[in-house]
Amino acid sequence: MSTLPYDDQRLALLADRITANVAELAARGWTPATSSNFSERLDDRHAAITVSGADKGRMGREHIMVVDFDGQPVATDKRPSAETLLHTHLYRRFPEIGCVLHTHSTVQTVASRLFAGAGHIRLEGYELLKAFHGNSTHEMAVDVPVFANTQDMKVLAAQVDALLDTQPLWGYLIDGHGLYAWGRTMAEARRHLEAFEFLFNCELELRKLGCRG
Repeated sequence: MSTLPYDDQRLALLADRITANVAELAARGWTPATSSNFSERLDDRHAAITVSGADKGRMGREHIMVVDFDGQPVATDKRPSAETLLHTHLYRRFPEIGCVLHTHSTVQTVASRLFAGAGHIRLEGYELLKAFHGNSTHEMAVDVPVFANTQDMKVLAAQVDALLDTQPLWGYLIDGHGLYAWGRTMAEARRHLEAFEFLFNCELELRKLGCRG
């Protein structure tokens, strides 16, 4: 019988799912170098998350570790991402969140720089807004926050929390960094991530054409 404080069979299942999805995102060029981090909720106290410094295109089960919701490693000497708290504070606050994905595509990073001054990107009138859980119409606007980059994850997590008190969010950008997106399942988080990527690209293309101020 396992003496681990979590279900190791469920961890193996999540590790296989995370690495399979990460490999697909890496193949798109959304995880350059050793950037990005990915996690799934393991239970009501733990999350499975990618280890720090690993090439996301060449990951196996050994590159997935367990952290508690304080972001601390559990039953391992492996090191989690410095941004682990940005995952675990979402799991702690929202029991329904099952997956958090963080990528660094060119589109996401350029958009984060372009809109940093405004503090958000407004996405309005797009049919694909219905890709976000709970939305049933394109006749709406979504303001995606762009937070200043910082090495202090507690400060950034607190800023995200403060905004979550005022509006629904499916993701946010960090200036010069990339995108965080989440969902109730891996599939839903992937859908949100891919919708953001498409919509940000549309906004960038419209600016190239002079259709946005």
